[in-house]
Amino acid sequence: MRELTYAQALREALIEEMDRNPDIILLGEDIGVYGGVFKVTDGLLARYGPERVRETPISEAGFTGVAIGLAMTGKHPMVEIMFMDFIWVAADPVFNQAAKMRYMSGGRVQVPLVIRTQQGGGRGNGAQHSQSLESIFTHIPGLKVALPATPYDAKGLLKAAFRDRNPVVFIEHKMLYTTKGLVPAEEYIIPLGQADIKRTGSDVTVVSLSRTVLHALEAAEELAREGISVEVIDLRCTVPLDLETILASVRKTNRLVIAHESHRRLGIGAEIAALVQEHAFDCLDAPVARVGAMDVPIPCSAPLESAVLPGKEDIIAAIKRLLR
Repeated sequence: MRELTYAQALREALIEEMDRNPDIILLGEDIGVYGGVFKVTDGLLARYGPERVRETPISEAGFTGVAIGLAMTGKHPMVEIMFMDFIWVAADPVFNQAAKMRYMSGGRVQVPLVIRTQQGGGRGNGAQHSQSLESIFTHIPGLKVALPATPYDAKGLLKAAFRDRNPVVFIEHKMLYTTKGLVPAEEYIIPLGQADIKRTGSDVTVVSLSRTVLHALEAAEELAREGISVEVIDLRCTVPLDLETILASVRKTNRLVIAHESHRRLGIGAEIAALVQEHAFDCLDAPVARVGAMDVPIPCSAPLESAVLPGKEDIIAAIKRLLR
């Protein structure tokens, strides 16, 4: 297999799917000549032309609404929201139209739409450019939500998103674009809703997603030197949620830590903790632990941002509390 960056894997998925399906149209700010703020769409304007790679005005509500109309009438658009934080501007088209149209039409109208965006902190971009909002989309019925952590997963899940007939919110992380990993040259697809056990272990389960998976793996590696065996599960998707993989691991390790970069309050960790309590309470030898960002706006200052966002040390501390 080849080693690709996260951004290269995403671009390769876009090229393969656009070559396969001429109905795929990209819409977004600076995705053409500039190649996207994180260069994922670099070169696609020259390859496919302005009819399929459409530069848009700074109007998320406008071009997202246009994309939903295109999806309802036979096309398969992909919208790029430059920063996740801007999704609030397009809240009505996404939450009230795309998510509900198939249900409200009795299945007669489908909305095959991919919304690509990126979230998270780590660059000092401040409170309006560093939020992690996967829980918002997870809460809305009708949307599927994917958050790949590795180049391999990024390509396979994006291809799956384009094969789906429902709106898929595809959330990347701004600190992952330059990370590298092995990606097969041959075509592959990762089904939406299939978690991945990134590391097997026997003492405690850590469930994570997106960039925090990398922190969890670092924590597991460090704890292994102390004789603590950590199983790391990458959710990959919050909708559909692969609860069975989580439960099987918890029944083996009897302890669970859930780690994510979004705010701890009402994050996906709260939902998973409730589900595990409902389905595997008798297997738990300790309370479920949650690791997340502090419930404050994400600071711009690097030291403050580092203090607010969860990292390897926070996961290690949570695991050791469970094992006392």
